Amino acid sequence: MTVIDAHHHLWTADYAWLADPALAAIRRDYTVDDLRAHLAAARVDRTVLVEAGRCDAAETTAFLALAEDTPEIVGVVGWADIEDPDLASVIAGHRVGKGGHLLVGVRDQLQAGPDDVLDRPAVRAGFATVAAAGLVNELVVRSAQLPSVGRAVAQSPEGVFVLDHLGKPPIAAGDLDGWRAALAPIAAAGNVVAKLSGLVTEAADDWTRADLRPYVQTALDLFGPERLMFGSDWPVCELTAPYEEVIAIVEDLLGGRSADIFGGTAVRVYGLELP
Repeated sequence: MTVIDAHHHLWTADYAWLADPALAAIRRDYTVDDLRAHLAAARVDRTVLVEAGRCDAAETTAFLALAEDTPEIVGVVGWADIEDPDLASVIAGHRVGKGGHLLVGVRDQLQAGPDDVLDRPAVRAGFATVAAAGLVNELVVRSAQLPSVGRAVAQSPEGVFVLDHLGKPPIAAGDLDGWRAALAPIAAAGNVVAKLSGLVTEAADDWTRADLRPYVQTALDLFGPERLMFGSDWPVCELTAPYEEVIAIVEDLLGGRSADIFGGTAVRVYGLELP
């Protein structure tokens, strides 16, 4: 089985959002060499590189070129302004550049918007543009935004959506029932896949595996393994747990490395080409 980490980042220490004092522990350059060391230790074969909040088309251009030269990276989810009326041209421009064939999805930082941001007509139009290009709409949202996610995916049946970090459940607050109620309509839409990623940074500082278990089990109940992917969310995860621990936790909570969650779903949804 080819094991795939479907969600990790790379960045340099000068990214603006890293200026937050709470992020000092991860305010440094993270390179392909750093990534490779973790992949080897955790027995991970291939990865999907996801935009890292720079919110600049140049980042996507650079990531695609980097992926072209990095055999481990088999797909890139690039940043784009989902409300850009010229989004189709932006996507086309990336595709003709170096590594353009490795562009598998588009993600905007919708988590920074209001709770109903996905109801905006311009956002919905952007989703349609991404779908028409044959790419995945990747969603990074807060749990309070999940109702608008549910409306958007139901009204955009032509698109394929990937929900990052299970919609950032309020694990620290322990609001399992509220999150599940908001997630259920999203899971009921057949065009949505979710990532088992980012959970350790949504939990309280003194979290245990037991705190994460009901959220992982809920995801299994609602989506099934065929619509779930593993993602490390490295290096963000280093705020609370190293790469190797994150993958070990998910493996333990699932009772092993599911062929779908640890590879098959990502290959199918992103259309990854493996060597």
